[in-house]
Amino acid sequence: MKCRTCRNPAIIDLPRHNANFCAEHLQQLCRRQVEKAIHDHRMFEPTDHLLVAVSGGKDSLAVWDILHELGYRTTGLYIALGIGEYSHESQTFAEDFAARRGLPLVIESLRDDHGFDVPTAARATGRVPCSACGMSKRHIFDRVARDGGYDAVVTGHNLDDEAAVLFGNALRWDVEYLARQLPLLPARGGFPRKAKPLVRLTERETAAWCIVRGIDYIVDECPMAAGNKHLAYKQALNLIEEESPGAKASYYLGFLERMAPLLSGLSAQQADELASCARCGSPTGAETATDGSTVCAFCRLSEKARGHEPVPVEMLMSKSARRAAAKEARG
Repeated sequence: MKCRTCRNPAIIDLPRHNANFCAEHLQQLCRRQVEKAIHDHRMFEPTDHLLVAVSGGKDSLAVWDILHELGYRTTGLYIALGIGEYSHESQTFAEDFAARRGLPLVIESLRDDHGFDVPTAARATGRVPCSACGMSKRHIFDRVARDGGYDAVVTGHNLDDEAAVLFGNALRWDVEYLARQLPLLPARGGFPRKAKPLVRLTERETAAWCIVRGIDYIVDECPMAAGNKHLAYKQALNLIEEESPGAKASYYLGFLERMAPLLSGLSAQQADELASCARCGSPTGAETATDGSTVCAFCRLSEKARGHEPVPVEMLMSKSARRAAAKEARG
């Protein structure tokens, strides 16, 4: 197996490109794809200060590494979500990455800073854990970006992630979500600009980037994610990709080129329908509390979760996840 570019021994085959690549030219491919995403969607300028949301996983560490290598000024943001040992381990990977490269890392803790964690919030509100987690992370991303004066929030969503979300939204014809599913969300009404530079790279490609760059990352899936429909959508698309390499890229990038422009008017309309939260001042939709004030979803969640007794992560794990964890602990 030879590299398509230099004919030296290849380390990876990428059927969607109908090519194999050595370590050097794999990195070149990844950099080019990120640069193209940044350029095509006008994500940010070379002088912007970027807040990179990092989880300790391959995608967030890969995007931070690529942006740093491309010369962007970056600061990482890690949020301790209180998901048992998984959170402790993922934080270690994020801290180690930042320390090795001398990069600044901001750490926020749901439990220390807000009085609750994801398992407790899920039990207190009746939400599925991924919903409570996503809402909390988005709120903290926005607040830290505003308070720190960052020009944009960067996340590590890759092509597989975006294609799976698109698949789920299209199955339900959730037009409001489809209108917002873009690689770049401009700053609006107090919300910071948000960018996804990895939308042209797959999970396998970002994992390969980490391997050749010597980046250690947490491999295990979040124990709260068992049963998440997003994972099922990924599996379905992976089956299609096996039979038709490049199908995921064609599906998602085709949506951006041909369908997203038709929904842009709806997206602009949503941007005008914002108020300020009476509790924290963050921009929010018209969500009314019992006293008639406008309160954002995060503050409503916080008020319920802070008064609830802490819930161990094991109580919310599925039976299969608990069995797998117990088996791993036994060695």
